[in-house]
Amino acid sequence: MEETTELHGQEQTEKSEATMQIGNYPVMESALEVLEMLGKKSKVILKAKGNSIPNAVAVANIITEKMMNGNSKVEKIILDTVAAAGIGNMTSTVEIILIKN
Repeated sequence: MEETTELHGQEQTEKSEATMQIGNYPVMESALEVLEMLGKKSKVILKAKGNSIPNAVAVANIITEKMMNGNSKVEKIILDTVAAAGIGNMTSTVEIILIKN
């Protein structure tokens, strides 16, 4: 979990967000970790790449539709593809931004 700070003029404020890398872990275990993060922060960014993308989508669905139904939503989904230099292999990445209402 990372916390970031941002400068607005002379005032320094702490952003209320956390980032979680989703891997090939049990989906419910990851969902419980994200739920804990949303208890402390107002925004959680789920990041996944390659074969882990379906897990990130499942975690986002579990949080927004089952665990925090009506109290959270997907703010934004960012899709990208990264090409390995010279090899030609491409890996897809996704960022799913969840927020509390």
